Amino acid sequence: MVGRTQQPSPDSLVSVKDAEAYWQNVSPSVDGMLGGYPQVSKIDLQGSREFLAKLNIDAKTKGQRIPRALEGGAGIGRVTRGVLLNITEQVDVIEPIAKFTANLLDIPGVGQILNIGLQDWQPQEDIKYELIWIQWCASQLPDADLIQFFQRCITALKPEGFIVVKENLSNWGEDVFDEEDSTLNRYSSKLRSYKIQC
Repeated sequence: MVGRTQQPSPDSLVSVKDAEAYWQNVSPSVDGMLGGYPQVSKIDLQGSREFLAKLNIDAKTKGQRIPRALEGGAGIGRVTRGVLLNITEQVDVIEPIAKFTANLLDIPGVGQILNIGLQDWQPQEDIKYELIWIQWCASQLPDADLIQFFQRCITALKPEGFIVVKENLSNWGEDVFDEEDSTLNRYSSKLRSYKIQC
């Protein structure tokens, strides 16, 4: 009887280096960020604004903007400009591809621009965030790196702050690896389990 060759786990196929190489060849535009579907942007931003309204952030700050937020994997700042700057005095961004963040340099309200990967980010002890927003980029980290990133986010969060993770999920009950951009769509119960590990 011939033994079966064991397939590598989808998580083991994720390569941050390959993902960054993919994004280096993407145009710094909404069309580029959304894979040729720029029409998704309007409804996505509206949904994010409605979600934040449900968190009642305005009530906690009595209608004032929150002092500071962080966007991980910010790309060209589509969410920073379209959502976060509406409720925040300052948004710091993490984005490894420098050409994407070049257009954020002169935007009022944009604070630190950190051109590093999420896996390399280390929070500053003297900076705490009311909100950390992570959208469509957690899929580019292997499981261990993602859990460690979430753990660092928790240390950078103010008491009663929020970490929002908005990701594409697998509906197949298992992780699905996309070779084109080296991403891992995780199944929902697995992603939820990370909060226990953090």
